Amino acid sequence: MTETILTNARLVLRDAVLEGTLVLRDGVIADVQPGRSTAGGAVDCGGETIIPGVVDLHTDNLERQVQPRATARWPSRSAMLAHDAQCAAAGVTTVFDSLCLGDLGFDESRMRTFRDGVADLDALGPTGLLKSEHFLHLRCEMPAKDVLNFLEPVADHAEVRMVSLMDHSPGVGQYANVERYRALRRSSGMSAEVIDRRIDELVAQRARLRTPNRHAILARIALRLARGDIVVASHDDETPAEIAENVSDGIRISEFPVTLAAATAARASGMTVIAGAPNIVRGGSHSGNVNAADLVKAGTVDAFASDYVPAALIEAAFISAATCGIGLPEAVALITDNPARMANLNDRGRLAAGLRADFVRLRLHEGQPVVREVYRAGARVA
Repeated sequence: MTETILTNARLVLRDAVLEGTLVLRDGVIADVQPGRSTAGGAVDCGGETIIPGVVDLHTDNLERQVQPRATARWPSRSAMLAHDAQCAAAGVTTVFDSLCLGDLGFDESRMRTFRDGVADLDALGPTGLLKSEHFLHLRCEMPAKDVLNFLEPVADHAEVRMVSLMDHSPGVGQYANVERYRALRRSSGMSAEVIDRRIDELVAQRARLRTPNRHAILARIALRLARGDIVVASHDDETPAEIAENVSDGIRISEFPVTLAAATAARASGMTVIAGAPNIVRGGSHSGNVNAADLVKAGTVDAFASDYVPAALIEAAFISAATCGIGLPEAVALITDNPARMANLNDRGRLAAGLRADFVRLRLHEGQPVVREVYRAGARVA
């Protein structure tokens, strides 16, 4: 039996902050005790804060490692290892690698990242070399011609635990502002004539494929969804009408709603809501959508996801506790307990006896949380 005792720590529990002691045995939290331990060998944490290991339901960070520059593609295995190390260093002990399925004509390289990412996870997962635990989140582009072909080979993959239904067509969701969409494409060097032609083509393609592909995706994963093997989310919801469609189709998670109206409708309909942690840290959306802090203040957020910056998660939780009218336990639950429960991972997410010893030791420096140590199943990984 291996026992570790961490004492003189500020433990962020589900409903309280406890000045106390954390006892670990064989990779599991054995006890959470108030006060200091006098046991020989107990590690004095010097009053530093301990939170549960972070659970990130959506990160595109692997794509950033694969393509660090627009014209530079990195070897995929090396990129996966760098991505894993960055997640662990940010306190993320459970990672849902979000890989795109389906190309709308601008992101062909993402399909290669999807194939390589699945292969690399298959190769590295069993080795014990990855610092964080990785699952797959399949981001299915509903209006794409090829989305069903990409889904079929991985729909029953054991590490696929989440599927989201996306629509990045111009004029809807994240790209509801078509002029902003045009500006984005112009910044990549595309001519105005080509952009206008592609917008017309994509609008027609969406009208033809979005709904039948949506139904086909949901039908393909229906058995796993019924068993609780996976969860399904909508993506970039804009209107209450879209929320109503999600509820009718049995979708229970709204990921990154782009308006307060959509987030409010989702919560009123019994859906849980994921917001972007970078939105909180930056003080607003990078694409001009709703400010996530407003969603938190309105009580319409259940979880944060890192989206494109793993380090944003812990910082977003502490910013929310300081500025959004919620307590630290509630804020930390947005990145730990709540996402774990949303993904049916009931063995983690809290500092509680019997759960896996995933936790982060950090120090506050002028209000900024600084990760000092990260543990997964009782073993230090960062």
